[in-house]
Amino acid sequence: MSSEHMQIGEVAARTELSLRTIRHYEETGLVIPSARSQGGFRLYTESDVARLMVIRRMKPLGFTLDEMRALLEATDRLDSGEELPSEEREELLERIRGFEQAAQQRVADLRTQLSRAEEFAATLAERLTRTPTA
Repeated sequence: MSSEHMQIGEVAARTELSLRTIRHYEETGLVIPSARSQGGFRLYTESDVARLMVIRRMKPLGFTLDEMRALLEATDRLDSGEELPSEEREELLERIRGFEQAAQQRVADLRTQLSRAEEFAATLAERLTRTPTA
């Protein structure tokens, strides 16, 4: 095994994703191991880890697997090293801009939810300090 390849256990530790989750992402085509060992074990590269980190960051923002796939396809195409027609390149960049805007909106929504949750927790804490103990 090459030093540039990692087995799934190391990838799981680095990405903080479970083996099951990584396998699920493989089954859905979001990430494909770069190679297999002679024994058939999945082998991943730094590029595969980076791809899994994109997925991991999208998940808590509520992006669907199809949305993740669409973003990854756009970034893969842009990063292919191939000379793209300007119209296609602009369309891919526009797609990524859309994801960036959606991510910003979802972050703002989460901040609002967190603020409300903190207010609620503070209200409960205040209530407990005002209640005489038996």
